[in-house]
Amino acid sequence: MIDDDDGEVAQDEADDELASYFSGRTPKIVVTTSKKASQIAYDFCDDLVSIFPNAQFAKRGPKHEMKQIIKQAVKHDFTDLMIVNEDRKALNAITLIHLPDGPSAYFKLSNYIPGKRIPGHGRTTAHNPELILNNFNTRLGHTVGRMFQALMPQVPEFEGRQVVTFHNQRDFIFVRRHRYVFKDTEKVGLQELGPKFTLKLRWLQKGTYSRDGEYEWIFKPEMETSRKRFFL
Repeated sequence: MIDDDDGEVAQDEADDELASYFSGRTPKIVVTTSKKASQIAYDFCDDLVSIFPNAQFAKRGPKHEMKQIIKQAVKHDFTDLMIVNEDRKALNAITLIHLPDGPSAYFKLSNYIPGKRIPGHGRTTAHNPELILNNFNTRLGHTVGRMFQALMPQVPEFEGRQVVTFHNQRDFIFVRRHRYVFKDTEKVGLQELGPKFTLKLRWLQKGTYSRDGEYEWIFKPEMETSRKRFFL
């Protein structure tokens, strides 16, 4: 566990791969799929593009390999690459790569519900949302939280009343999007906008993704020996 005023961590982060975002670089995200994607993957990509400002979708061709996609994304000045993976037409993972120098993270994906299927869901706007990160308290969790933070513009537009939350609970990351609803001068409620889904980190790799790359952390089944031991 780390404290917010940990000087050693602050020094490490001052010149790490994500430091350019915290020095003012504007996020620019490209979202794509695995090869031979199905409609559910395209729908989920549309939801991701709606969540993250300055995000755009690029359809992946059958011959586009990962290294080629990363190279083209860097060439066009994208700061982040998100790849939606599926297995037998079921969404199962997201690979998040910070450009141009990493890190890269792979998350298992579950419990995806599109916004249009959420009862009473509200309408979204093009305003920059507020970002809330909860419970990313370890050194690993801090890095993952910074990766999520680097996907959002640094200045939220509060007139849009939208908020995106990444809530870590027992190493499951619950992603939700709401908007504030002001009932009167004293009471405020939340209306869910969607989508909602759950992520679980499986590995974190230095640099941009490579099959033989150096892993900072990788999940192994034997790690789940105690319900009191968590990693984020």
